[in-house]
Amino acid sequence: MKVSVIGAGSWGTVLAQILNDNGNDVTLWVRNKEKSEKIASSRCNAAYLPKLTLDSAIKITNNLETSVKRAEVLVFVVPSESLKDISTRVAEIDNCSDKILLSCTKGFDTQLGMRMSQIISAYIPKAKAIAVLSGPNLAGELAKRQPGATVIACRDLAIAARLQELFINNYFRPYISQDVNGVEICGCLKNSMALVSGMMFGMQFGENCQAALITRGLAEITRLGTKLGAQQDTFYGLAGIGDLVATCTSTQSRNRRAGEALAQGKTLKEIYSATNMVIEGINTTKVVYSLAKQEKIEMPIVNQLYLVLFEEKSVRAALNALMSRKGKRE
Repeated sequence: MKVSVIGAGSWGTVLAQILNDNGNDVTLWVRNKEKSEKIASSRCNAAYLPKLTLDSAIKITNNLETSVKRAEVLVFVVPSESLKDISTRVAEIDNCSDKILLSCTKGFDTQLGMRMSQIISAYIPKAKAIAVLSGPNLAGELAKRQPGATVIACRDLAIAARLQELFINNYFRPYISQDVNGVEICGCLKNSMALVSGMMFGMQFGENCQAALITRGLAEITRLGTKLGAQQDTFYGLAGIGDLVATCTSTQSRNRRAGEALAQGKTLKEIYSATNMVIEGINTTKVVYSLAKQEKIEMPIVNQLYLVLFEEKSVRAALNALMSRKGKRE
């Protein structure tokens, strides 16, 4: 199929590679014209994956109109705060009534308080179908074609199956689901938990603490997700516990690294200035903190993380507050 990947960060670049490996006609859209030209000539996205050489068959372009019009499937891999703008531009080019739109971004838009599939649906309402992809997918490992698995969710299961066929190969195994809400909520909230995991690593806490965080973090994610209409089983699969474990424990996780920096006393401004990647867990925490209050859902880990990120509470004081809560039944 003709597939355009919209966004050339590490994950977008790897998805372009996977789709190309499977024999699809792939275009990779790069926002910055100069960067687009460099990648096209060098076949390398040096800013994100300097050791990955892109196949010559992958078309690299800065022309969004060309990318949209030629594609049967659009794969959105832009930062969460950019998706509204990109969706608006795409809708001006094409109403996408004959296209499948797949979101691979894990996060919320902080201004709208919306998940990525909700934004695409709102700004490209005539799209043929909207799906999401989320799972324990560290881009650096998949760039080396190391085995990994994921979940593709679409309310139309036949569309999910078509997308599964696009991506599945001997190193990338997508499973399918109809639970768009659950898969997307898992992908958002695991980043917040990874920030806390990084704080614990930064304070040199051990495996007991990490196991407790992952388990209780999953409980919080599940409480919110099921209240918002997700299926409980989703949280015990690849999109849920699978992605949570990978993001909380891997040194490749940008959110975990940001949490470590916070524990070392770095400010958010210093953390942002040290990376060219978006730390989605920060914005997610702001949205989820408000959502939990609105829905009257108990989320103590998210609450304490919010206080650290936005109200200057110390990491030590936040962790003490979590451990000092009144005893409860599991």
